[in-house]
Amino acid sequence: MPMDDVYEVSERTEDACREEQTTGAETVFANARVILADRVQTGCVTVHDGQIAEIAEGDAVPRAAGASVIDCDGDYLMPGMVELHTDNIEKHMLPRPGALWPALPAAIAHDMQVVAAGITTVYDSVAVGAFDEAGLRLRALQSICEALEEGERHALFKARHLLHLRCEVAFDGLEDLLPPLIGRPLVGLLSVMDHTPGQRQFVDEAKYVQYYQGKHGFTDAEMAQYIVDRKRDQVRHSDRNRRFVVNLAQEYGHALASHDDATADHVAEAVRDGMTIAEFPTTVAAARASHDQGLAVLMGAPNLVRGGSHSGNVAAAELASLGLLDVVSSDYAPASLIHAAFLLADTIDGIDLPGAVATVTANPAKAAGLDDRGVIATGKIADLVRVSKTDRHPILRGVWRAGVRVA
Repeated sequence: MPMDDVYEVSERTEDACREEQTTGAETVFANARVILADRVQTGCVTVHDGQIAEIAEGDAVPRAAGASVIDCDGDYLMPGMVELHTDNIEKHMLPRPGALWPALPAAIAHDMQVVAAGITTVYDSVAVGAFDEAGLRLRALQSICEALEEGERHALFKARHLLHLRCEVAFDGLEDLLPPLIGRPLVGLLSVMDHTPGQRQFVDEAKYVQYYQGKHGFTDAEMAQYIVDRKRDQVRHSDRNRRFVVNLAQEYGHALASHDDATADHVAEAVRDGMTIAEFPTTVAAARASHDQGLAVLMGAPNLVRGGSHSGNVAAAELASLGLLDVVSSDYAPASLIHAAFLLADTIDGIDLPGAVATVTANPAKAAGLDDRGVIATGKIADLVRVSKTDRHPILRGVWRAGVRVA
């Protein structure tokens, strides 16, 4: 599917945002430490009709007739963040075990949360195939997609929302689930994953038991049977379903991501399948092979903030220190994204602030094929975040989408 068609709904919402501005009006962000692609520059950024019109260095404030001026008081001004993989919307749809929340209110609540975290473009990752109890995630799948489309169509959201289809290749019904979804207007990214015991993220079966027994409250006997069932599913379905997903994604022209690659063979398979993003590689070897093959290596901000992986896999900070980290994702905690970016700049030798900010702005935008955002540069969409850096934590002071303040 052509990229113009994929983003048609999102662009209508951007137009609605711009209509809130007075035609010809300008806004000047003055006295800011502007985080550019290669440096931090003290100066001003002028926004006109939702786009960045001018970037000026120094104290002088460009004053067009009728321009409004926002004094940033020395705070950082950075691009709005681009999130490629968050399942946060599912948390709002399933706030408690067995409780399924109405989809549109859940989507609006999720939108408010991501915008408050400084995320202005978000790929909502939804599970296509899941082994949860009572099948609630599957029941929520269609309604989530419809709610996101409704929100974008009627300009109900503050952020731009797109769809990331997380395809569970061991799931028996995947070949029926995916075709009706892949042509939906917000879909732009697919990933293939295998969350079965002994595979990829859960090479260590003890970690698998720890995670899923805690998540579902299984008895030891139930957990043992669950493992038997999932291993059976992996043997029966994974290879066939992976090929099905890859072929369908290529037919529609969607970006593809691998997930939890652990070995050089996994990476070679991803390269053969035409993938451009390596999500959450579990080892240094897999991350290095992905990086060397030109895949954008994506790791979780919670991994950085917590100091390691909850699954016992490689630490994101280690990959960053080796020069193998390209993109950071908030995964399940939207507020972790801005925290992780500044943490990278503060703690990893060789990564300056522009480089750290690029992992949550320019790099994910590039990996997803979005060339109109992710940097502060003339002609780009004016998605901007004002951040005050304190000794304890970066504090967001304002978020603008296409030049309109949304938080």
